[in-house]
Amino acid sequence: MNLPIIDAHIHLDRYPKKEQQNLLNDLEKDNIKGLLAVSTNLTSSKNNRMLAENYKQVYPAFGYHPEQEMPTGAEIDKLFQFLNRYKNEMTAIGETGLPYYRRQTNPDIPLEPYIELLERFILKAKQWHKPVVLHAIYEDAPIALDLLEKHSVTQAHFHWFKGSPSIIERMIANRYVVSITPDLFYKERTRQLVAMYPLSLLMVETDGPWPFEGPFKHEQTHPRMIHSTIQKIAEIKKVDIQTTYNIIYQNTLEFYNLSELK
Repeated sequence: MNLPIIDAHIHLDRYPKKEQQNLLNDLEKDNIKGLLAVSTNLTSSKNNRMLAENYKQVYPAFGYHPEQEMPTGAEIDKLFQFLNRYKNEMTAIGETGLPYYRRQTNPDIPLEPYIELLERFILKAKQWHKPVVLHAIYEDAPIALDLLEKHSVTQAHFHWFKGSPSIIERMIANRYVVSITPDLFYKERTRQLVAMYPLSLLMVETDGPWPFEGPFKHEQTHPRMIHSTIQKIAEIKKVDIQTTYNIIYQNTLEFYNLSELK
């Protein structure tokens, strides 16, 4: 069963041009109604904006991925000037968050500048009534949650989330959404997240072109993988497949305000 789907988190601009074009050509065939194209920096934001101009299924999010060197003050200013100029064209702010993996290899990386930048993105998301897409996992998640709660932000999307049950419960209490990747097929922590999280707060993603293991090993990451992910979610939640498809699709439409697809 291949009902309509939306990839809620994909780095579309990171695909090599040929693979990117093949993916875009496949959308109708694979019943993929939308791609939430997240950005990693200013250049990435510009590229995703151009993709959205050329393909009606592409919905861009503009931001700065935290798992890279902290941008300079001038770079931050240019990025926020871009966001301000094109705020009406962007679907969300993101990707943004905290550099968990960078700090595993270099614990001396100062965290405070990343927290300040994250808070600035969160404030803009609130000001512009945009969802915010978060890379905030494990012990970084409470920091992001503190900022979201501090500013009474309701539209927060934690993508590919990993964290403790207590933090998951806090996210559920705030009705923040999470998106599930194909690692559901081989990661027990993701299966546990699906079991714990309400279906009404779930979306699905690929985080492509990030590669996957298990049944998707050696495959180019493609949004069509989401069909398999949804079927697995239905199995875990013990909900029929069609209902699971419909709920996840509606969750994504409503969260990203895509009730009228282009």
